[in-house]
Amino acid sequence: MLLGAHMSISGGLHLAIERGMQVKCEALQIFSKNSNQWKSKPLQEAEIAEFKKSRREWGNFTILVHDSYLINLGSPKEPDRQKSIHAFLDEMERCERLDLPYLVFHPGAHLGAGEDDGCRFVAESLNDILLETSGFKVIPLMETTAGQGTTLGYTFDHLRQILDLLNTPERIGVCVDTCHIFTAGYDIRTREGYDRTFEAFDQIVGLGTLKAFHLNDSKKEFLSRVDRHEHIGKGYIGLEAFQFLMNDPRFKTIPMVLETPKGETHKEDEENLSTLRQMILQ
Repeated sequence: MLLGAHMSISGGLHLAIERGMQVKCEALQIFSKNSNQWKSKPLQEAEIAEFKKSRREWGNFTILVHDSYLINLGSPKEPDRQKSIHAFLDEMERCERLDLPYLVFHPGAHLGAGEDDGCRFVAESLNDILLETSGFKVIPLMETTAGQGTTLGYTFDHLRQILDLLNTPERIGVCVDTCHIFTAGYDIRTREGYDRTFEAFDQIVGLGTLKAFHLNDSKKEFLSRVDRHEHIGKGYIGLEAFQFLMNDPRFKTIPMVLETPKGETHKEDEENLSTLRQMILQ
């Protein structure tokens, strides 16, 4: 399994790779810029070259980029949505320059406009973005959400609804977050529940769209619709669901990254990755 974690880019993009190497990551997720700011400092050629050099030395494993938390492609407010589209285009361009395959994003929030209109706004935003980035290699990945507030993407039907409204749906993939689907109402704690969940995903969305996983236990209970990540096996999901995932041959080549809590060291990542690796049956 291609296991890794989200790593900080503090001090330079290439340092995220060094941090990942310390805990033997075979996949990474990073921000390509400050995730809580609209504007970003343009990437410098020397910065890009150093990042690519570190990646080659690491082994050219998959690196996901997560977009800014400020972006809302589902906003019913046209000026705000246009601002989000422009910010998303910048994220796409940064991924392309860094030669990274995936940009993970939350579909957005409808802010009271209703889920159907929200999904339509997300699709319209993505159609504009994909048209602007014709020829790009990077694939945006819609992330499943917990469904807090008015956020979209907490049901597989939302993802299908958005995909059906796209002009080029083949250019969009999905990232499944274990904490999010659990608190949204997909119970993966038992063999039956796990199988039922991914059967539903395949029937509604299609396993071919699934390009990445976020591996997180949950601090909140099933169907709480609250997004609070916990260490593997320490939350309401428990260990068994992750054992199913670690031994599912369908997902053997799909990058899986932790977004679990961490302190100043990488001890927590090391422990969580060790827990996951020990589950893999030879």
